[in-house]
Amino acid sequence: MLEEEAIGSVPTGLFIGGKWRQSARTMPVHDPSTGQILCEVADADAAEAGEALDAAAEAQPAWAATPPRERSIILTEAHRLLLEHIDRLSLIMTLEMGKTLAEARSEIAYAAEFFRWFAEEAVRIDGGYMTAPGGGSRLLLTRQPVGPSLLITPWNFPMAMGTRKLGPAIAAGCTSVIKPAAQTPLSILALADILVQAGLPDGVVNVVTTSTPDEVMTPLILDGRARKLSFTGSTKIGKHLLELCARTVMRTSMELGGNAPFLVFDDANLDDAVTGAMAAKMRNIGQSCTAANRILVHSSVVDEFTRRMTEQMAALPLGRGTEDGVVVGPLIDDAAVEKIDRLVTDAVERGATVTTGGTRLDRPGSFYPATVLTGVPEDAEMCHDEIFGPVAAISTFDTEAEAVKRANDTPYGLVAFVYTESLTRGIRVCEALESGMVGLNQGVVSNPAAPFGGVKESGLGREGGPTGIDEFLETKYIGITV
Repeated sequence: MLEEEAIGSVPTGLFIGGKWRQSARTMPVHDPSTGQILCEVADADAAEAGEALDAAAEAQPAWAATPPRERSIILTEAHRLLLEHIDRLSLIMTLEMGKTLAEARSEIAYAAEFFRWFAEEAVRIDGGYMTAPGGGSRLLLTRQPVGPSLLITPWNFPMAMGTRKLGPAIAAGCTSVIKPAAQTPLSILALADILVQAGLPDGVVNVVTTSTPDEVMTPLILDGRARKLSFTGSTKIGKHLLELCARTVMRTSMELGGNAPFLVFDDANLDDAVTGAMAAKMRNIGQSCTAANRILVHSSVVDEFTRRMTEQMAALPLGRGTEDGVVVGPLIDDAAVEKIDRLVTDAVERGATVTTGGTRLDRPGSFYPATVLTGVPEDAEMCHDEIFGPVAAISTFDTEAEAVKRANDTPYGLVAFVYTESLTRGIRVCEALESGMVGLNQGVVSNPAAPFGGVKESGLGREGGPTGIDEFLETKYIGITV
């Protein structure tokens, strides 16, 4: 499919109450590999966002009363349609976000799995019944949809983060207003069109695209009718949203920043460890909250590990995501490049050594080369701030206790990775790590069937897995005298 044809297939208006409509304002969507404008989409203001919440609130009673099997059928059909249109949707994502077509295809398949998973969960929402301990009454427990929900998705996984939130909301019987990131609105707009084709009733999902998220979302949070906020993004913004949600005691789930440690012990299989590190570091060009941010390698194997990783990183082809063979596409924008350049410069000034890359490229687009740094000191900024790019920061440790202490020495706790051939050590270290998820001898932990989320300042709640739908359900107790 031609690029112009793919972009032209996406609705560019606001989606409110089952209808596409234009806004008084528009905003550009850029191709990060060239900096050129792909198209213009609607740029909602607070009043238009309020109309989206009106539509969600109006649709909520009927959608909550919809039989679970009907909700399941819609999600199953949406899963099928996502896979049927995978080539077109992948190209749209590559153009607006920059990741390679191969990675975009993987994300669409991953995104579709959330719809299939929650289609199956929709018909398994349970409750309980028991005799009161003192007799004389019965305790009936039922679970009901929490109500209209606000969903805010990031730019780095624009389709998967949409289905990971919309899937459980739809399955639980909640209507929603979803706001995609301003950099990558096209994937969510295309997803809304898919849901229409799948038979989703009017008003159940409403899409608001905007360049002024605080102005648009704050009134919705404070309105009182929305009863749930699900946010994926930075810890700084997450904290701000939590403060707003406290005013109406709104339920929240937050998937925030990370600072993932990647531990390689002296008994690790280095082939597997390097393969895992490449996956953990370079997935989505390193622009992932689960990316390995601090690669801590036992001093006895660090030289060999660094040699192998440098060799592999140096060989990665860089270019536009639509080009054959490219592995390293552009970052989301020039600000991301500037941040990485600053972090690399800081680490080198503090004593780190560049073994490949490390220099900003003189070419159009928001590119930065795959880079490896060794001997990164603990006081380097990149050890405390998410790199969010194709830079592997390697440092050493000598003992298990030191590795665990350094891994936990961060306010974040989203994911960690451990490579060791010792099962007992692996279990011991995994249990000691302050992290919501751990990959033991594997570099990618994301799975629709597993609960995704962190501890400490990495977030609240879980998405996906058997508990994912719980975030959109309230438990009601009914006491019955007999």
